[in-house]
Formats: sequence, C-alpha cells, structure tokens
Amino acid sequence: MCGRFAMNKETNDLITEFVAQGGRAEDWTGSYSIAPTQNAPIVRERADDAGTIERSITLARWDWPKPPNRPKGAPIINARIEKLATGFWTGAFSNARCIVPMIGYYEWTGPKGDKQPHFIHGDGVLAAAGLTWTAEVDGEPQRVFVVVTREARDASGEVHDRMPAFLTEDLWQDWLNIESLTVAGDTAASKHNRLEMLDALTASSESIARTIRTYEVDRRVNNSRTVNPTDPDLIRPLA
Repeated sequence: MCGRFAMNKETNDLITEFVAQGGRAEDWTGSYSIAPTQNAPIVRERADDAGTIERSITLARWDWPKPPNRPKGAPIINARIEKLATGFWTGAFSNARCIVPMIGYYEWTGPKGDKQPHFIHGDGVLAAAGLTWTAEVDGEPQRVFVVVTREARDASGEVHDRMPAFLTEDLWQDWLNIESLTVAGDTAASKHNRLEMLDALTASSESIARTIRTYEVDRRVNNSRTVNPTDPDLIRPLA
C-alpha cells in the first residue's frame, strides 16, 4: 500500500456507521486525499474512569515516530501483517488495535515522473485494521496510528503487491477489544491469543479483498501538497 487514502464521511456519519459514542473528532469534515503525517479519524475502544467501555471516533496522526535507534527517513505508516505477532509491533497489536475507516486508497503504476494513480475501493466504507498509540511528536503527546497491510489479492494486486488488511463487521468487536492478548507470565497463552487474532484478521481481509475494485483517476492526485483534498473529482474514474 502506498501512502494515500480517502475518507469523505463526516464525524456523525462515522459515529452511525461504527455505532460509536462520539469522541474528539469534531473538526473532521472529510478528505479525498489523506497523506502521511496528516490527521484522520480512527475508531477505538477504551475504558472511562468508571470502567465503562466506550467506542469513540478520534482524530490521530498517520505516522508512527521511529525509535531513536532507527535511521531517519520516511514516516512509518504501515505495519505488515506478517510481523504483528512478534517483534516491534507486538505491544500495539496486543493492546492497542483500532479501525481506520476509508472509502478507498490510491496506488500508482508507471515510471517515476509519469505515475498513473488508481483508486482502489469496495462497497461503501471500508474498515482497515490499524494500530494506535500515544507518542511524542514535536515534543507533545499525540495519538498516532498505522494501517496494517497484507499481500494484495484480486483487483488490488493488479496495481500493487500490498494492500490494507480489512475487517469484516463481525470482527470489529474482537479487533477493538481492549483486553490484552498478552497473558502475564504465560508465554504460550499469549502466543495462542496473538495467532488466533492473526488468523481471524487474515480470513477477514481475504474476504474483503474479493470485493475490491480499481480504476484510474486524474493525475492531480499525485501531488499531496497542491491537491484540493475536498474535491470529490479526485476519485472520479477517468473517461
């Protein structure tokens, strides 16, 4: 998956779509061009002070700050599904999963300097699997997220070899569950829980992949700095 997606629904639409109770995404009005380091709405669950679980829509930055020992470079925006159960992503996968709503995402084909954008979409709002955390960005705590990706299948695979891992609605609750997959002092149980969730995500994403379609769109999409993110023509198919 390359680094751009579209989410044109407003906060109230997302609250209805994901049966959420609101949140702090009042300023969100939709965008047809969300690029790395920009804010986008995510869906997550958390416990309030009384212990009640709330599902909310939250604005978060699409960017996972690199650890100090990592080389500087492009922001981390994706987490490969193959690496969720062990290593760098284990903590977030076990404890801080989220949903990243999108109506579709962009991929490019062709040589550098002459890239053709494609819009890849399904039916309605797609629920991409994501991981979220609170990280320090420019000296301030900020909610961040990444999109989980997998090997591309069906139409998306014609354009790019990776795609977001999407969730079927019956998996939303388990994916957002705040109970940790890690069982203190029990390595075997922790591994079992992670692999079980991974298997569910794999099956879910394969199901959604079969509904994915793609078409070419205007090359205005190519420059995230100059494009008008409120322009619905960005996702209009080329004639």
